[in-house]
Amino acid sequence: MTNSRPEVSLVVPCHDEAANLSTLYGRVRAVMDESGKSWEMVCINDGSKDDTLERLLTLHEKDPRIVVIDLSRNFGKEAALTAGLDYARGECAIPLDADLQDPPELIPVLLAKWQEGYEVVNAVRLSRDGESWAKRASAHVFYRILNRISEVAIPEDTGDFRLLSRPVLEAIKMLPERRRFMKGLFAWVGFRTTQVYYRREPRNAGNTKWNYRRLLNLAVEGITSFSQVPLRLAAHLGLMVSILAFLYAIYMVIGTLVYGNPVKGYPSLMVVVLFLGGVQLLALGIIGEYISRIYEESKQRPIYLVKNTWLRGTDRKDD
Repeated sequence: MTNSRPEVSLVVPCHDEAANLSTLYGRVRAVMDESGKSWEMVCINDGSKDDTLERLLTLHEKDPRIVVIDLSRNFGKEAALTAGLDYARGECAIPLDADLQDPPELIPVLLAKWQEGYEVVNAVRLSRDGESWAKRASAHVFYRILNRISEVAIPEDTGDFRLLSRPVLEAIKMLPERRRFMKGLFAWVGFRTTQVYYRREPRNAGNTKWNYRRLLNLAVEGITSFSQVPLRLAAHLGLMVSILAFLYAIYMVIGTLVYGNPVKGYPSLMVVVLFLGGVQLLALGIIGEYISRIYEESKQRPIYLVKNTWLRGTDRKDD
């Protein structure tokens, strides 16, 4: 097996995806062999609890083009994707979900755009089959809000499924942050970009790992990674409340001088106190999110840790 650089690296984060791997490999192999391009598929086992790793190793023994990266624990999809991009050796890389919601049959279309000279080819979803109305609606709203407040235009209705050329991969490797929102980082580096469109399919097998709590955390990560608007809003809200409080104080002074100071207004006083307390807690929460990012970055821990690797044309390498 030659160790020359392949033309295409497919990067597949895997967390409890054992039921999908055989079908994924079959469809990828059919598409890539027909394309005539040399390729590898970099599969990252992100702390799976099922037999994902064993099935990946079986595929590696069957086809050395399957590269297996075994992380020491579950670091999350963003870290696993980062690991895959770091290990990808191709002239271009295509992140691909193991659940086959992103069809491998679209890969030739991405490659055709790459050969036209584009360095980033985004795959934009026309539909999201198999997902609830609430999930589709929340994703739609999130990306449009994010683009309104972000200084970087992040492609709407676009996941991780896209083509990244080698210069783009090298640029992404230069980005040092530990807490990552990869969709934003892909957009931040720039380069000549185009898009293709497709209909996202339901999962081939298994259940999604993305519940609403995890999606909310990802949304907060995206907003705090690419916008300072929440901090500005907190400051503006504080200024507005201060002005209103000052005007109310003037009103109370004038009222006391003109009408005296009868004991009344307890309900309104409680409303004002609770409102101001809520505003303060909201502002502290927003500031806390940004401070937590600074704290995580200051520790300078690695994004991921690799336990074992099974590389292209090699035996196991322990890291």
